[in-house]
Amino acid sequence: MSERSAAPGGLVLVQDLVNTLDLESGADTLDTADGRARFGLPEGDAAGVGSARTLREALRATLLAHAGHPPHRAVVPLGTLLAQAPLVVTVDPADGSAALAPVDRGPLLSRVAAAVAEAVAAGTWTRLKACEAADCHWAYYDRSPAGRGRWCSMQVCGARAKMRRYRSKRPQQEQAGTRQEPERATEPREP
Repeated sequence: MSERSAAPGGLVLVQDLVNTLDLESGADTLDTADGRARFGLPEGDAAGVGSARTLREALRATLLAHAGHPPHRAVVPLGTLLAQAPLVVTVDPADGSAALAPVDRGPLLSRVAAAVAEAVAAGTWTRLKACEAADCHWAYYDRSPAGRGRWCSMQVCGARAKMRRYRSKRPQQEQAGTRQEPERATEPREP
């Protein structure tokens, strides 16, 4: 959907997971073998796919909040889900840098939790947002200088929103196609 570049670092995992569902068409990449494999979900793991969908929608609600919008629907709070992810602090012996990492690289929840922790530390977490268009909610990384991006694509969702706003401001008669000419003062005719 979006022509924007991918999110930095581990946030690309979060962005990709949220964007597995195209709200406009209803297509869900998690319904395909390739989509499940991309996120490490074994074939036939219905519970794992269900958990991934729950995580995806919790992430989408959080990304909508980053953009200043209410949740798209009631979801399990992201903090509740991430609290279940086992993480450890790792220290690089070469330079002494520390980071949170999943205990096991397999579970999607742990990898997402580590990506969120990394993004919080890097100051990039709140720049990952969801498009405000109700039929989109695509995840995008806001690279605008002020951090006030609203749509995943200015050419698609932004243009649609601006056209809707323009049309709503036009007088009702023009919208219906029954433009009325202004009344003109007429002078009485002399016989």
